[in-house]
Parts: sequence; C-alpha cells; structure tokens
Amino acid sequence: MTLPISAERVSTPRLTLNVLSVPGSAGDAVVFVHGNVSSSAFWHATMIAIAAEGFRPYALDLRGFGDSDPEPVDASRGVRDYSDDLLALLGHPSFEDLGPVHLVGWSLGGGVVMQAMRDRPAAVRSATLVNPVSPYGFGGTTGPDGVLTGPDGVGSGGGAANPEFVAALRAGDRSADSPVSPRTVLRATYVAAGTDLGEEEDAFVESMLSTRIGEDHYPGDFLPSEAWPGVAPGKRGVLNTIAPTNFRIDDLHEIDPKPPILWIRGDQDMIVSDTSLFDLAHLGAIGAVPGWDGTPAQPMVTQTRTALDRYGAYREAVVAGAGHGPHLDRPAEFRAALLAHLRG
Repeated sequence: MTLPISAERVSTPRLTLNVLSVPGSAGDAVVFVHGNVSSSAFWHATMIAIAAEGFRPYALDLRGFGDSDPEPVDASRGVRDYSDDLLALLGHPSFEDLGPVHLVGWSLGGGVVMQAMRDRPAAVRSATLVNPVSPYGFGGTTGPDGVLTGPDGVGSGGGAANPEFVAALRAGDRSADSPVSPRTVLRATYVAAGTDLGEEEDAFVESMLSTRIGEDHYPGDFLPSEAWPGVAPGKRGVLNTIAPTNFRIDDLHEIDPKPPILWIRGDQDMIVSDTSLFDLAHLGAIGAVPGWDGTPAQPMVTQTRTALDRYGAYREAVVAGAGHGPHLDRPAEFRAALLAHLRG
C-alpha cells in the first residue's frame, strides 16, 4: 500500500533530520516521536488518519534511526540530545510559524516529549504519551518515586540489552526463525499476541533495522557493577539515555504553562509495565536471569501515574487488548482517544 507521505531532510544547527508530512494537510500541527528500535515509519497510518480529520501531522526520525543523521548520542544528558533535536526542528523557519504544537511520543519518544515539555513548555500545545518510558527511566529503580536500587544504576543501560537481539539487528535479520529476530520481537512485544500487522509488517521490520548499532547508538556502552546483575549504565548510546542515573524527570509538575497530557497505554504491554519482560530485575524474579538477589522490579506504570498525579492536567486512557504500540494493534481506539485529546 502506498501512503501519501512526503519525506524531507531538514537541516538544523544540530543535525539534519528526516521529517515526514502529509502533503495538502492543514490545521493544528501534530508532531510524532517514535520509540526505540523503530523510526517515523511506525506513524504512517496514524498520520494519514489524523490528516483526514483536519490536522497537520509531522513525524521525525530521531538521530541514529531511520534516515536522520547518525550523530552520536551523549547519554550523560539523558534524552536531551533527542529533545534538543526536536526543539531545534520546531525552531526551523519552516516550523516556527506553526506556534505551539501537539506532541505525541511513544515509548522512548514519550521520554523525549516529557523532556521537551520540561525544558520549553511554551512550545507545546498538548502532549500525548503512548506507553511512555517512566519519568525515572528504564530499569534500576523501585517504588512509586523511582528510588535507585543501586547508586550506579545497576541493571539498566546499555548492558541490559539482549546481545542476541543486538546481533540480529546488526546482521539485518528479516526472518521469523529466531525468538530474538526483529520480526519475532515485533510480533511478540511491540503489539499484543496474535495481532496481524498485514502488509505493514515488512515496513516495520525495515524500520527496526534502520537502527544504528554501536556504543554511540544502540544499545550503548556499559560499565561492570559489583551488584547483581553485574552491569551498570555508561554515558553513550540509546539505552543509557533512559538509565535512571542519566534521566530523571521528577519536577514536571512545576512547569508553567502546563500543557494538557493524554497518557494512553495498552493493557497488554510487556515492555513498559510493572512486570516488564525487559526489566532484568523482573526477569530475575521469574528465573529468566540467574543469580537474582531479590532486587525488586521497577513499577513503571505506577511511577508514571504517580508523576502525572502530581502534574494534575492529564487523562489516562487504557486500550483493552493492546500491547506496547496501541496505534498499531488497536488503531481505531487509539485514534479516537488521540483525536478527542487534540480537539479538547
């Protein structure tokens, strides 16, 4: 299926970004930010749908994904390399006349949107967080307020990635022959079990394979730790941008103005969850990672709810039967919630 999507490379003082749009669309601007191991391609169908409803959609590839410049990622800044790239795009002459925009961020992209809001709230008309990373990062914390389970952030960062999945990405594996191939991971965790992605599936796999691999990109570097499970975050690359020692947004409620937030999530999400199958502490508790020392799992959903309760101006929408990408496996329900938020 050919979608009426246009791609343009937009040069900013920071880097050149690949930006998608829908030619001929008009209305309030909505900017979509993808998640980890993906690209703007995951937003195609959503962009077409909301353009037909009177909005002007855009989607960018984050650095190191899709067709944007593969600039290295300084994870010591948390996700600010990504959020500053986004804000630089909004400051480009072709975007600055749009005024405040609606931001939609999925997973890692949710963290990028939160950081952009935290740093420049006046640029954001509304925010939609789609199964976002916790405001306290991914891995290495416990409790509703994101207390570190170890001072070095043990159990999070670049060393927490599955090395076989990294190898499959590097090799460009397009098969479904392995439990760690990108296609299998897409089917098993990006969407709810049994979801048929149809003719879009191949495009999604290609999008995943656009991920740059290495210490400056995915998964990033890591340090040894004396505590279980033996790995602590480094300062480079994707997974370290959301390590709790590098990324923490616990003052979002203090920003002014406060753009309204829609928090939308799938009830079958296995990635961002209080029992995440990507959290080494939970995997240890269920016996999938040996040597577990009792380190508690990260309650990711609980942490997000706690932070948003403090923020106040938000609504939570839970999509029944949806996985990590409700815009993929329950598109009608997702779009209804998104459009209601954008119009509100």
